Amino acid sequence: MRIAILSILTSVVLLATCQPKKEKKSLNNLATDYVRLGLEIGAYDPVFVDAYYGPDSLKFTGLVADSFPAAIFRERVAALKTDLEELAISSEATEEQIMRATWISSQLTAFDRRIRIVAEDYGTFDEEAEDLFGVEIPSYDSTHFIALIAELNAALPGEGTLQERKNALADKFAIPQDKMDTIFQVAIETARKITQEKFDLPIEETFTLEYVQDKTWSGYNWYQGGYKSLIQINTDHAILVDRVIDLACHEGYPGHHVYNMMLEKNLFVDKGWVEISLYPLFSPQSLIAEGSANFGIDMAFPGKKYDEFATEVLMPLAGLDTTGAAAYFKYIRIKQKLNYARNEAARGIINGTMTEEQVDRWLGEYALITTSVPFIKRYRSYVVNYNYGKDLVKNYIESQSETLDDRWVPLGQLLSNPVLPKEMLPEME
Repeated sequence: MRIAILSILTSVVLLATCQPKKEKKSLNNLATDYVRLGLEIGAYDPVFVDAYYGPDSLKFTGLVADSFPAAIFRERVAALKTDLEELAISSEATEEQIMRATWISSQLTAFDRRIRIVAEDYGTFDEEAEDLFGVEIPSYDSTHFIALIAELNAALPGEGTLQERKNALADKFAIPQDKMDTIFQVAIETARKITQEKFDLPIEETFTLEYVQDKTWSGYNWYQGGYKSLIQINTDHAILVDRVIDLACHEGYPGHHVYNMMLEKNLFVDKGWVEISLYPLFSPQSLIAEGSANFGIDMAFPGKKYDEFATEVLMPLAGLDTTGAAAYFKYIRIKQKLNYARNEAARGIINGTMTEEQVDRWLGEYALITTSVPFIKRYRSYVVNYNYGKDLVKNYIESQSETLDDRWVPLGQLLSNPVLPKEMLPEME
């Protein structure tokens, strides 16, 4: 590990020798500077900070300037990265200090890119995604999705166009409004019990569930700190039974709620790592967060257990007829493979190679959805975290263990440590 980091950071040493000597800060002081900087950027960029549960003394209390001070922020990011990189290659640095410094430095690379985006200094989709989330994102052309659409077309029963048959089948499994809260509470509590059997969760952990409207997302976990979350469900559109299971796991157990709790407990509370108390939304941390939250669905309800929970528990509670459920679950498993179409839509918008009208047509034809453009315009390349993030986490976890039960161990380790996405890539021989 030291050898890899030394090779990456040699240039920093050469640069540092040309600069006037200054008093070196401790890692904890640099971590505090990182948090202060992130919170100050968040005062200008309302979606920059996803969660913060550290000391109030680090919160930004100054005046927000009339214009976004991008150049000043970028200078501070660069200076902090230099200090961290110098510390990481110091002969006195421990393995733990190297790990922390490298992780914070990677987060700061994302800071710099997000600052540029807010300042309307845009790069390409690939440049943006790699800087923000720490990995290269694969690209798929239309032939990839055409093959999947053909598979889906053969699987859907009934008459009419693919979209008409999809809608007719899906409409049968929409949760009635008056049953919504009951169904979600049951789904989340079931996912919680499954997760509690595998992880030692804080006894005081809890969440609040709210139903909201007029959002670009379908669900959101607002982590409050102290092992508490506010989970919001957007009811602008019909919520299908499979989406209930997905959101219960993704936003709750073993998804975002558990991920944030385990980081807080194991690193912030037990070890005093202040950098963990800040969760910047546009950062490599989100690739882990979203990827593990989506993979967590398969962990909590693997294979037929997903179908059985929906048909034997949730559908009867919602008063839904289970006729056609098997065909529906076959449909959603094929449709999940179409999620990468959103990446190509985001690529088209960011690179300026697609108009919004073209993106709408692309998503309708290759993802069978019509509602992602507002999300992409607001969150840009963030969509890669849901699909590529899941695949990265899935492949990594499955490479660490042979059976489903065994996989909870590396999943727990992933949720409890400052892992960089590149560390999950398979080693090249």
